[in-house]
Amino acid sequence: MTDETIHPDACVVGVDFGTLSGRAVVVRVRDGAELGTAVHDYRHAVVDSVLPATGKALPPEWALQVPADYLDVLRTAVPQAVEAAGVAPELVIGIGTDFTACTMVPVTADGTPLCDLPEFADNPHAYIKLWRHHAAQPQADRINELARDRKEAWLPRYGGLISSEWEFAKGLQVLEEAPEVYAAMAHWVEAADWIVWQLTGEYTRNACTAGYKGIHQDGGYPSEEFLAELNPAFATFVEDKLDHPLSALGDKAGSLTAEAARWTGLPQGIAVSVGNVDAHVTAPAAQAVEPGQMVAIMGTSTCHVMSGDVLREVPGMCGVVDGGIVPGLWGYEAGQSGVGDIFAWYVKNQVPPVYHEQAKERGLSVHELLSELAADQAPGEHGLIALDWHSGNRSVLVDHELSGVILGQTLATKAEDVYRALLEATAFGTRVIVDTFTDSGVPVTELVIAGGLIKNTLLMQIYADVTDLPLSVIGSAQGPALGSAMHAAVAAGAYADIREAAQAMGSVRRNVFMPIPENVVAYERLFLEYQELHDHFGRGGNDVMRRLRKFRREAVEGKN
Repeated sequence: MTDETIHPDACVVGVDFGTLSGRAVVVRVRDGAELGTAVHDYRHAVVDSVLPATGKALPPEWALQVPADYLDVLRTAVPQAVEAAGVAPELVIGIGTDFTACTMVPVTADGTPLCDLPEFADNPHAYIKLWRHHAAQPQADRINELARDRKEAWLPRYGGLISSEWEFAKGLQVLEEAPEVYAAMAHWVEAADWIVWQLTGEYTRNACTAGYKGIHQDGGYPSEEFLAELNPAFATFVEDKLDHPLSALGDKAGSLTAEAARWTGLPQGIAVSVGNVDAHVTAPAAQAVEPGQMVAIMGTSTCHVMSGDVLREVPGMCGVVDGGIVPGLWGYEAGQSGVGDIFAWYVKNQVPPVYHEQAKERGLSVHELLSELAADQAPGEHGLIALDWHSGNRSVLVDHELSGVILGQTLATKAEDVYRALLEATAFGTRVIVDTFTDSGVPVTELVIAGGLIKNTLLMQIYADVTDLPLSVIGSAQGPALGSAMHAAVAAGAYADIREAAQAMGSVRRNVFMPIPENVVAYERLFLEYQELHDHFGRGGNDVMRRLRKFRREAVEGKN
């Protein structure tokens, strides 16, 4: 440790705010030992069908959350993790947090979410727009079209396309569909920064989300002139709603307030690190801080991050930011909008009851049963190919109007066949991302896996075979929370920077899954079929997916 005055048993707390829950981990600073964890499920989970306050149905592609759920994580998971760790609270010297992104909160000047105000409780635009809120696709399309026409210099930094998931598209949607909410909004805040605001009483804006999700490049945002062409009332969006001094990752955002100390049971005044994104904090936790090491954080979705020593324009990437992951290197990001979500959808809605009964009899989850059955197959044996677009495509097409496909089904197709085809489809999606980075001059030499899907060994082997890369596995079951704790250690002065913290506190198991040569050959043939479908439906060969989405919206609106 850098500061020898810090107690040898000093600890930090990392809190990972995910899509469905928040998890806290207590980590010993000197060696990264994880001493205690706790998880709190959000009471409202993902609000995507009806608004809790009114019961009013939400339109398609909406995904909201309730800010009180995040505060409950601080009140429950943090003290439970400290209790589980068996450490005295006074040994905790810092707390760090990470969030899904881009998750946006419209707030008043003092940070109060607009949905907490009585006058806006029934307005869905006053709630948090979760990362997977895709209803701003029309606004994203206009942003992209105008940026291409104007040859905006920032567009290539995002692979040529701005996502509907990001700050500007969602902000423009609020303006155009709920101008009263937009007018009342003093700040358009990333949830990663809002939670730090609650902990410190001070609003700080982290450089990570500003760069990747907020189109902040080379010291500035899109111009007022550009924004005015989108909508005259949007011209001052940056100045009025978004702009704020940026804070570097690992910096101290402030000190824990007395109120936050009461929530968490932690000492008042300890360091709170600058907010961060779940994927980006995971890379140091997995000791993946060198060029060529791509980290895939696999859960409901997958985020791919890696550092590079060169600046390149990678088609369909989610952004490249100087120091976006570790200082001194360019941080790249890409991702898949649906992975674990797709597997969960299939099990919940498509798998016959007999499989659920069999899994229960054997003491397995349905996922475990289907994986076991599918593992007996050779690549290609099921005769299927699928597109993993059930939640749209984040990279490299950046189009959330796209949808899933399963091709080749017959009357002989079984549930495990489709399940394996969906596993393979997500691996093919990652292969597209890996190939695109390599072809663009940012070679991927190692794939490091983190997240909850590590436990599916069939899935891991498929990824190694499809990408023809060695798969390393993070040594922690709580990668993002560990990464946040490491940033808290830096903010508290225990380490000079995140590289030093990663060496002491990070954990990884190298080359756990190696490509099987005969499987690599078989999957190469299947990948060529995937690529053909990918380009046909995703690059304008047939726009049926967009038309079907349009028909669906019209039908739903007609019923309402």
